This record gives sequence, structure tokens and C-alpha cells, in this order.
Amino acid sequence: MAAAANRVFISHLSGAAVFDPNGDQVGRVRDVVVSLRVGGRPPRVLGLVAEVVTRRRIFLPMTRVTSLESGQVLTTGVINMRRFEQRASETLVLGEMLDRRVTLSETGEQVTVLDVAMEQIRLREWEVGKVFVQRAKAGRLRRRGETLTVDWSAVTGFSLSEEGQGAANLLATFEQLRPADLANVLHHLSAKRRAEVAAALDDERLADVLEELPEDDQVEIIGKLKDERAADILEAMDPDDAADLLSELPGDDAERLLRLMEPDEAEPVRRLLSYQEDSAGGLMTTEPIVLEPDATVADALARVRMAEQKSALAAQVYVCRPPNETPTGTYLGIVHFQRLLREPPYTLIGAIVDRDLDPLPPDTPLAVITSYLATYNLVAAPVVDDADHLLGAVTVDDVLDHLLPEDWRESTVHLGDLPAEGVSGGGR
Repeated sequence: MAAAANRVFISHLSGAAVFDPNGDQVGRVRDVVVSLRVGGRPPRVLGLVAEVVTRRRIFLPMTRVTSLESGQVLTTGVINMRRFEQRASETLVLGEMLDRRVTLSETGEQVTVLDVAMEQIRLREWEVGKVFVQRAKAGRLRRRGETLTVDWSAVTGFSLSEEGQGAANLLATFEQLRPADLANVLHHLSAKRRAEVAAALDDERLADVLEELPEDDQVEIIGKLKDERAADILEAMDPDDAADLLSELPGDDAERLLRLMEPDEAEPVRRLLSYQEDSAGGLMTTEPIVLEPDATVADALARVRMAEQKSALAAQVYVCRPPNETPTGTYLGIVHFQRLLREPPYTLIGAIVDRDLDPLPPDTPLAVITSYLATYNLVAAPVVDDADHLLGAVTVDDVLDHLLPEDWRESTVHLGDLPAEGVSGGGR
């Protein structure tokens, strides 16, 4: 992690575990907060942004940090659990400095910031002393430009607002994050950086992340994309999530994007938009695992094992007459995952189908769906029309999305719910 005993490159801190004096993990580092200073003086490191187990982001002053070694952060026992709010005088290193173009003072050459190093100048006092930069490509045959580490005083441009900053190095810092965690990172970036990161993500990754973001962030990001790319992103999203997003857009904008989508991708989204938002039809996904009765247990397990299958949908397969795309042929019943594990691989699933569980009509209200899942201990339920065609499946995660408060993604625990022990009352 360190280039010298008292130097830490900040990208190496991303995701580092934060421990209290007893050795209990309290969170992970998500960014470093610095204060820029006039006259070319190195910025002072104010503290760390840590994400605790409730996904709340808190501020951890450097005066509370006792050690930055071996990929972990050790702290004193007193941590303020108040939510971190960035002040106008503060700069986030990972969120705002990486990928910035700055100028080498000696030559006037523009370079790109790849990383920043902070150095300890006295006990629990740190400042940004070094900048790791990359020169522009030297020629057509060179894949990357030369990299070098320079003193903070050797560059200018960090205090200037920059358009088109890029996000490659920021994304590299967070590439191992799950979509929900990367969504949380995006939510806490400025609107400018959020748009730059979204532009840098590939379609599949951005689609996964959008599904985990609050609706306001989804609308903001999709609105800043070119229409053709926005349509591609919607195609990559689960149909129910795409429908939820489109329902938040003005009608003309939603219709324009639907027309740009491939017809076979747009059609299930249009069907979902025709139902009430809090009904089984509005909550369902149109892509459950559907098999014909002459498929074998081995066939069913192969579908369940597919990496792209969400766990709730992989808990059971739906047995139907052809066609197998929703709306299907006649719905026959379901086979639960545990039953598949108990049967020989050559067994036909038509012989083990559960026909006793009544499916849900598409107009079933949310309260009834919730009771249904709880009563039968299910994580997903079939949605069937009057003609016995399977329309889709409602999963427990979609139900929870509509039961939880609108801001649940930002925090699952309020400050008042936290134990008083180990929490200080003072602000920054």
C-alpha cells in the first residue's frame, strides 16, 4: 500500500476495512476528504469517508485514525455515526481528483491524474504530497503514455472546474464492487461525475447499476445519455426495472425510447406499463424460467445454474405448454428448486410439477401479494391471465422495493436506531 513508511496512495485505500480497537470491523473506506489550500501548498487530509454496515456513509477524521497499514484502517473507539455531508470547501480524492487533467508547471504539458498519495507530516496529520500522472500517448504505436510521480507543487489545475473529466481510473478503483455497491458510490458523487462515470460504464454494467439506484438518479442519468444509448441500456435492464424507469419519464420521452428499442425487447416493457404499478402485473418480471413438461430435471438444473439468473427467479421453474416466452401456452404449475435436487436427472419435470398452488391474477394488489408470499414461504409467485397463460413472476425483492421507504437505498437504519455506545455526539 505504501511507497514509503509514511506515504499511502489513496486508490489503495478504496475498500479497505476499518476496524475499532477491539478488532471489530465497522465499515470500509470509500473516499478521502481533503481541503485545497492557496499558494500551491499541499492539501490537508481531513479524514476518510467510510461506509458502515447499514450503508450509511460517515466521516472519520484523521485524528481518529491510529494506523493505515496492511490494507486496513485502525481507529479509536469513538466514531460519529452522523451521515457524511460534503462541504463546499472539501474535495473528494477518488470522486473528484482521479482522471482530472492537470498541468506540469515546469513544461506546461497537460497530464492525467492516475492516483494521489498522502503523506504523514506529524502524528495523525496528513497532507497530499505526491501526484501520480500519465502523459498523453507519444505516438500511434504506443498504447499508453509515460507515467511519473511528481510533487503536488509541480502541477496546477486541481482548483479548476473541468468538463469531460473522464472516469477510467475512478472505475478501476471500484471495478470489484457489486452493482448495488457501485450504485451507492454513484449516488454520492456530484451530478457531473455521475454522468461521466455512467458514460464510461459498458451497457451491461450500467444497466445493472441503474437497477439499484433511486428513481431520481435513474431519471437524471438516462436523461443525459443519447437516445440510442439510452434505448440500449433499457434493453439490457430487466423488463420490470426498465418499465419502472420509463414510468418516471414524461410520456413523450418514454414513447420515443420505446420506439428506439428492438421490438421484441420493447414489447414486454409495454405490457408491464399497461398494469397498475403496485399490482402483480406491474411488479412482475416477464423473464422467469419456463420449461415444457417433457424437459428433464437435468434441463431444469442447467437453467437454474446459469450465472445471470437472479436467486429469487432460480428458486423455481414454471412448467407450461409452448410457446415458452411470456405470455406462454397453458400454465401447468411450478417445480421448486429443492424438489429438483431430490429427483434423478432423467426425471421429466411434468411428473413432479406442483399444481396445488393457485397463481396470481395480474390485477392482484400489493397487500395480497405480500400475504401470498408469506403464507406459502415463497420468494417468487406466478402471474397468470384468465386464459391460463403465464405472464411473468413476482419476486420478493420487487415486493420489498415497494414496501420499503423511498430512501431505503441510502440507509436502512436511522441515527436514532443506533446504539449510543461508541457513538460521539459532536460534529466535524
